[in-house]
Amino acid sequence: MTGAIDILCNLFTEESMEKNWRGQEEFQVLIKWWHMEDRVKGISVDDFVRMMDEAGVSKVLIPAVRMMAERKNRMIWDITEEEIYAVVEKYPDRFVGIAGFNPFTRLDGVRKVEHAVKDLGFRGVYIHTYGFGIPLNHRLYYPLYAKCAELGVPVSMQVGHSAEKMPSELGRPIDLDDIAIDFPELKIIGAHTGWPWTEEMIALAWKHENVFLGIDAHAPQYLEQTLVNFLKSRGKTKVLWGSNYPAVLHKPAVDYIRNDMGLKDEVAQLILHDNAARVYGID
Repeated sequence: MTGAIDILCNLFTEESMEKNWRGQEEFQVLIKWWHMEDRVKGISVDDFVRMMDEAGVSKVLIPAVRMMAERKNRMIWDITEEEIYAVVEKYPDRFVGIAGFNPFTRLDGVRKVEHAVKDLGFRGVYIHTYGFGIPLNHRLYYPLYAKCAELGVPVSMQVGHSAEKMPSELGRPIDLDDIAIDFPELKIIGAHTGWPWTEEMIALAWKHENVFLGIDAHAPQYLEQTLVNFLKSRGKTKVLWGSNYPAVLHKPAVDYIRNDMGLKDEVAQLILHDNAARVYGID
């Protein structure tokens, strides 16, 4: 089988883990809660590629995440495209860059996305809206959606609850309905399953041709049964796997989907590779 494609893998270097995970109060809580102490020490690029090889992962998509602290009016994460590109260019056949977006930067942020796609070869955009205090269908995002539709690149966005202390209501999957109606050409990925509104996310992925559902950040053995039923049947071409590393480790997740989830081989191949390859236009 072709190696898996991880649609959402956080920047894993020692410098990034120190700055964005261990160095942030909001994430220190998550590290203890999810028992990630060993996973947030950071890892070299070469060692990470070896880990991918052992897990049967061919590519990972790494986003330049912009994340604001709710009520504190400061950025928690402000990872730049240049930071991502520095890793991508070491192994361009294994890493794929995904741009980030701060909605308050308006057209300047849209121009940065265009630069990342046209000049750096990035293949999409990722949004984390909670700390900005606006829903995903807010007008401040519409210039980005229009540009991504023009460029032909997907927009991935976290939907569902926020594990950080931020208002989860802003990530309601139903808000993607407006976006998909207003931008039918735009490929939209609702990441993190949409839980606890998973059925909303399933309904939108079924309804709209260009809406897809990411199962990243959730170990596959804990997916809700309605979602498992969907990806086994009418949703088999609409679901994409990801790790949200370091939240989920690659090898246990890939092994479980291939061997223990009760999927036909061709369905496991769709979830782990083919759907992501088609949506993002990568091999």
